[in-house]
Amino acid sequence: MPDLAYSVGMVGSLDPSLVHVGRQPIYDRAGGLVAYELLFRDAPGAAVAASRGATASSRVIVTAFTEFGLEQLVGTRACFINVTREFLVGDLALPFEPKRVVLEILETIDVDDRVVAGVAALAGQGYKIALDDFERGAHERLLDIADYIKLDVLGASSDEVTDLARWCRRHSAAGLLAERLETDEHLRLAMDLGFELFQGYLLGRPKVMSTVGMSSARVSRLRLLSLLGTDDVDFDEVVSFISRDPTLTYRLLQATNAAASGLRVRVSSVHEAAVMLGLAKVRCWVTLMLVSDLAEASEDRLAATMTAARFCQILAEDLSLPGDAAFTMGLLAGVADLIGQPAAEVASHLPLSDMVVAALTDHSGELGPVLAVLREYERGLLADTGPVPPHRMASVYIAAVVWSTEVLAGALTDSPPPPAMREAAASPAS
Repeated sequence: MPDLAYSVGMVGSLDPSLVHVGRQPIYDRAGGLVAYELLFRDAPGAAVAASRGATASSRVIVTAFTEFGLEQLVGTRACFINVTREFLVGDLALPFEPKRVVLEILETIDVDDRVVAGVAALAGQGYKIALDDFERGAHERLLDIADYIKLDVLGASSDEVTDLARWCRRHSAAGLLAERLETDEHLRLAMDLGFELFQGYLLGRPKVMSTVGMSSARVSRLRLLSLLGTDDVDFDEVVSFISRDPTLTYRLLQATNAAASGLRVRVSSVHEAAVMLGLAKVRCWVTLMLVSDLAEASEDRLAATMTAARFCQILAEDLSLPGDAAFTMGLLAGVADLIGQPAAEVASHLPLSDMVVAALTDHSGELGPVLAVLREYERGLLADTGPVPPHRMASVYIAAVVWSTEVLAGALTDSPPPPAMREAAASPAS
């Protein structure tokens, strides 16, 4: 399975409508998140999309983009999308406009005259073209058309990567994207060779230490997080809790004033902010800020955590289980991952309901299966015998991605680059 920071498995061994969908971040040299790659497959473990998979992929792409829109899935950033031969030669129509879309041509595609003509026509329509996992050979015919060339840093030696990168520079004006970055050495090599874009496990899911301590400030904010996730939130208690945290108070007031910029009166206190926004929005804003502060997470990791929480909420409501408790469960499970603590350890510090504690501790209780489904789904291992039909999972996941994208839009200042990017940028070139 590809190393996706965002991943979801649409599993069902023989159902042609089920595909694998994922989202992985792409960074520039400064560590800025500039694009996402969306992946569509007919099975969670499929390395490439088969002919049948191309038809399934088309169905999911059409549904996703016509119901939600590309901007709701990736915000204002560029979007790299793997396409199969059927799309390139015109047998299947692309259901999105060229704006901000980069079409990735898989290394497994046989580049014949029809493909060359089809790619040239798509480029003429304004689509950007990327050559995935490029190696010398038949795909050289597309060098003059390509906007990006993706080189696999993990699958070759440093000398091989260096030689191929230099060869590409001599024969093409396309930008170079280093993919499958898994170590600091991989990143350093790509930086030294002048790659413009970077993608891989190292950046998509930065390493976290397992020894992060549960400081009093962190425990306090986790308590507020759990308080916001109860079904009967005590409004005054939330306001009092936030007011005792200067940083959260400032950030909430700043966000509320920005949201109220068109109004005559701006808020000056947490209580006024809570009254103006309403509890639902206060919960959303404070939750977002808490998760960001707790883990100092990059935007992509923060979005993944928020998506998981929303995914659990929607799934629980489908099963007539308490959605707020499921959201808290998914959120705390994500926070535990971010700060490198077992979910059971995080739960032990908080006044959580028995059902949330049971789910976080060993996936038991009423909500346990929901969290188990999330974990299996992230790994692409969900079978079609669970409590929710597999065909429902795609819409749940996409809805969760849309929600987290909308919540994050404008809510954060420029997010920090992944730690590995910061370290590589600070190190002198070798």
